[in-house]
Amino acid sequence: MRSERSTAIRLIVPKQIAPLRLDRFLAIEVPTYSRSRIQQLIRDKFVTLNGARARPRDLVRTGDKIELIEPPLEKIDTLPEQIPLEILFEDNDLIVVNKPAGLVVHPGAGHREHTLVNALLNHCSTLSGIGGKERPGIVHRLDKETSGCLVVAKNDAAHHRLSKQFADRTVEKIYLALVAGRLREAAGVIEEKIGRHPVHRQRMSASAPRGRAAKTEYRVVRLSDRASLVECRLHTGRTHQIRVHLHHLGHPVLGDKVYTYAAKDFPRQMLHAWKLGFRHPRTEEWKSFEAPLPDDFNQAMAASGLEFRPQATRENLTR
Repeated sequence: MRSERSTAIRLIVPKQIAPLRLDRFLAIEVPTYSRSRIQQLIRDKFVTLNGARARPRDLVRTGDKIELIEPPLEKIDTLPEQIPLEILFEDNDLIVVNKPAGLVVHPGAGHREHTLVNALLNHCSTLSGIGGKERPGIVHRLDKETSGCLVVAKNDAAHHRLSKQFADRTVEKIYLALVAGRLREAAGVIEEKIGRHPVHRQRMSASAPRGRAAKTEYRVVRLSDRASLVECRLHTGRTHQIRVHLHHLGHPVLGDKVYTYAAKDFPRQMLHAWKLGFRHPRTEEWKSFEAPLPDDFNQAMAASGLEFRPQATRENLTR
């Protein structure tokens, strides 16, 4: 599977490590790739374990030798589409957008078109190829129903450096969530492990037997008799983290059809990726961005007896 454009990454499992799945070990050691991308590379025979073909579920132990061949870039076969984009920032290395609710980030099962990637391909002449042909430029994701800040890499160097910041947890990620009820504490920290729900497989759970460490810092911004507007700062990036942690507190995100129920005043889960901050992958200058609240979020707050009108600043160049 090698080619002139492929690169080998060789790893030796360090001492005193507990047996760990191969895909999970590589997701930790090679944070450029998502775990799902690593699983696909293993299935496509780009990964060997002690010189032999491997499976994602194979366990690695101290001293094992792993080789991952970074495959040559695949031709992007996703079609550009004229989908409006709200651009918060753009240069030769990256683009930051305010993703609207209802827009899937990249093509996948059931969503082969009408995604953010389709819109980006219509807007940008180049995107990084690290994510594979279906995820060009995608460094991180937001749920379909979540709106707000999302950064996309235009070249591989930017993708590598941005991915490392996400893996090292140096990226600032602040969300606004509209939740049911009044929180008893005005601020706090939730540190509950998150894993796949043992019965409802589309859900994650804070009581799963094999959960991974997760930390969410929260602060109540506004209160009414019916709901609370909560600012959430993510210190980890687990699937559905905010939704699971707030549900665990007894205050689910309003409109969340997976963890609570739909309601006419909340047409989608009321979660907004409000602020995003990171170091520019080329200049290392701190960049921070703020996505204005969408109309449906403001309408949901009004229906809950709340009002919050921040003075949005699209970019602060220094910190």
